[in-house]
Amino acid sequence: MTLSRRHFLGLTAALAAAPGAWAQTTEFTATGERVPELTAFDELMTRFVREQGVPGASLAIAHRGKLLYARGFGLADRDTGAPVRPTTRFRIASVSKPFTAVAILKLIEQGKLGIDDPVLPLLGRPAKDPRWARITIRHCLQHRGGWDRAISGDPIGQMGEIFRTTGIPPPYDPAQIVRYMLGRPLDFEPGARMAYSNLGYLVLGRVIAKVAGVDYEDFVRTAVLKPLGLNSLKLGKAAWKDRETDEARYHTRDNRTGLSLYDPFGPPVPYPYGAENFEGFEAHGGWIATASDLVRFADAFHDTAKCPLLKPETIALMQARPEGESGHEADGSPKAVYYGAGWMVRPIKDGQVNLWHGGLIAGSEALLVKRWDGWSWAVLFNANGAAKGGNLSNAIDPLLHRALGR
Repeated sequence: MTLSRRHFLGLTAALAAAPGAWAQTTEFTATGERVPELTAFDELMTRFVREQGVPGASLAIAHRGKLLYARGFGLADRDTGAPVRPTTRFRIASVSKPFTAVAILKLIEQGKLGIDDPVLPLLGRPAKDPRWARITIRHCLQHRGGWDRAISGDPIGQMGEIFRTTGIPPPYDPAQIVRYMLGRPLDFEPGARMAYSNLGYLVLGRVIAKVAGVDYEDFVRTAVLKPLGLNSLKLGKAAWKDRETDEARYHTRDNRTGLSLYDPFGPPVPYPYGAENFEGFEAHGGWIATASDLVRFADAFHDTAKCPLLKPETIALMQARPEGESGHEADGSPKAVYYGAGWMVRPIKDGQVNLWHGGLIAGSEALLVKRWDGWSWAVLFNANGAAKGGNLSNAIDPLLHRALGR
């Protein structure tokens, strides 16, 4: 059945929210092998999940090439009572971006792409705004492409506007979103400043597919995941019926529901299961993974001389400080924290850095950290939003560093 303009616009206004937080469970389960030397993390995760009222979470920790800790806490599915296990997969949202960045850097190492190559010729379509011609690979990696969602909104969530402009009903794949944005003006001159942009990473996904000659997911799997033996990662699906059997069930704090973009004539669904364009997130936020595989990815960079993914000079490019105000204060001094290529970066000492990335979408949050001293961790939640406002990743980040005690 064809979705009419009137019907779609009516559906986009029909999102409903069920009041109150998710139901709490009186039981609490921790799975995975207990590590006596790291019991501080057990205590932290147990307390945090309970205090935040989160259904479930998974934490994995590695140190200099060794996976030391992988445990699940609470419930993967509050309806069935199934516990989170170390093998439970979660949506990782924007923690997808480091994988996309490494895939781009692999193409640069292979000589198929240059860091300052323009992206427009690789997209195969003209752009309305002539400034598109000045957007480079580096700009997209560092969120300096010229898009500012504080000004023009995030096209990832502008389903109604895309429909009104194109006449094509959702859901939209990444190529359709990029084509739509080629007809929109930029918000600032490319390279002038940093503004976090999901679109820039969707553009990079299209570049990867064009240059590699295979689907984005296939190239990431071959070039990034396979060398590390990371088998849990794949692009996730939106609908409940299409989920992986070992995937957590996602919950929003307000139990929000909406009409599915993937089945618009069906009944309302829990918001994470089709009320947003999840399968269009792809290169900026569409992957699912276990915490163990995420931390193995971060840990691959603990020794730049022996990294199985990138050469030392390419890792330096990944961690490089952006020019101008993206990497410097108004007085020209270097910022304490900046966005490199796919990672937040904090220089520590003697060229050592902390790298991290968070992720948040309806029903899930993620945090991936690689510290300068060889410790890395990944924490995943099957819910979003902290109990007192803000997000879970920001709330737990300082607590994890404190639990390490180093």
